[in-house]
Amino acid sequence: MFSDKDIKQIKSKGITIEQVNAQLSRLKNGMTFSNLVAAATIGKGIESYDSKEVNEFVDLYESKQNQLSIVKFVPASGAATRMFKFLFQFLSNFNPSKDNIKKYAETKNDALITLFTENIEKFPFYKEVISKIKSEEPNFDTLSEDEKYLQIVKIMLDAKGLNYSFLPKGLLPFHKYGETVKTAFEEHLFESTLYASSNGNANLHFTVSKNHQLYFSNELSRIREAIEEKTNTTFNVSFSYQNEATETVALTEENDVFRKEDGSILFRPAGHGALIENLNKLDNDIIFIKNIDNIVVSDRNISVSNYKKLLAGVLIEAQEKVFEYLNKLDTDSLDETDFKVIALFLRYRLNVPIVADFEDYSADKKTAYLKDKLNRPIRVCGMVKNQGEPGGGPFWVKDKDGNVSLQIVEFAQINFSKKNQQGIVYKATHFNPTDLVCGVKDYKGNKFDLSNFIDPEAAFITTKTQNGVDIDALELPGLWNGSMAYWNSIFVEVPLETFNPVKTVNDLLKPVHQVS
Repeated sequence: MFSDKDIKQIKSKGITIEQVNAQLSRLKNGMTFSNLVAAATIGKGIESYDSKEVNEFVDLYESKQNQLSIVKFVPASGAATRMFKFLFQFLSNFNPSKDNIKKYAETKNDALITLFTENIEKFPFYKEVISKIKSEEPNFDTLSEDEKYLQIVKIMLDAKGLNYSFLPKGLLPFHKYGETVKTAFEEHLFESTLYASSNGNANLHFTVSKNHQLYFSNELSRIREAIEEKTNTTFNVSFSYQNEATETVALTEENDVFRKEDGSILFRPAGHGALIENLNKLDNDIIFIKNIDNIVVSDRNISVSNYKKLLAGVLIEAQEKVFEYLNKLDTDSLDETDFKVIALFLRYRLNVPIVADFEDYSADKKTAYLKDKLNRPIRVCGMVKNQGEPGGGPFWVKDKDGNVSLQIVEFAQINFSKKNQQGIVYKATHFNPTDLVCGVKDYKGNKFDLSNFIDPEAAFITTKTQNGVDIDALELPGLWNGSMAYWNSIFVEVPLETFNPVKTVNDLLKPVHQVS
């Protein structure tokens, strides 16, 4: 039962009471797990190309690039808090008057703090941190080594210091070039000139939180002139927020609606799946999708970017064939051979299994069936060899109606209590680095309504902590999972070097984030 105050709060977010009740029902009844049929592997759902083929796809994309409207879509709303988790623990537990770093690391079994302190000068933010400390702590140089490290971490994370944990990941100092420090945001602008620009223009769209947009806008103003001059590119940068109407309620361990201290209902952002609405508002021929923290220093970026062109070339080739077949189907002048050729294309190029009795369909029914299967958004997704990374991967999945399709599945969507599902996961050879190129227009040039291609059953439930209390939170079908469930999918093997996320601050010490 909701009070009048609750109802007013719910409606103010653009959510209906029915939607909230549906969320509560899903939370209480549990999530629907994916039904894995097999892992996608090379030759069975994942394509692999030799260097000659790669170059041909790259050339195809480059030959079309200046005729296309291109945008790079970068989810960038996440705060950097999780990057510094072990440093927050260090702040809470380390006392330099009673302990030293070495002993602390051994006692807490914390190799991360050792790596951090031993390489402190290699971090791109080191000079900024030291300068800030010395402006506020004149006696810094007289402190012991252990006290210095404590002060460094304090000034990095404290709200009165540099407040790095509040900043979005995209605005943290990521890379250092001599005396110049660059953020991930700036690096994405540079990277877009390597593969996502057209006629000297680069369009980028960042999804950010409302709290952070001003910071992004200020950073753009600071760097725009210099980077446009250096790259001879005009940048068109836009921002959007996650729609409040996509937020979801949460449950306590007692199955009650979780409320804040003032008694109001807690509404949480429903994961990156909510961003399908943001993506749906973009009207471009080609959309590249890449996470904000998966960015490397510029000299490595040039070689990595070639594989983005590969994915775009694969998309263009497939899309042109799709459009050719759809236009042909419109003429109603196909013979049995034509139907077979199109069905084979769907099966072996777009990974769409064809119904067993397709051959028995009438010509009209075959035409309608093929049109339905072909006329969908297309995504080409890079896949890298499995190195034990957490997260999702490519699988063949069967839905409740018995249809099998190629999907990216998060581990949270898999029922590991079932041995056959476990076994399929252990046979997986590749995982999803979130490296996509999307075609969202149909053969007549109209943009698809992407909300028509979502599988709502692919929502999942996760356990989160709110004010120290465990809660069950509902996340919408992931942007590249359930939100693209009914897209046509092509998975392509790309090198591991294309996947370089920064999950903890220590990842910035890896060679791909250090200028040699």
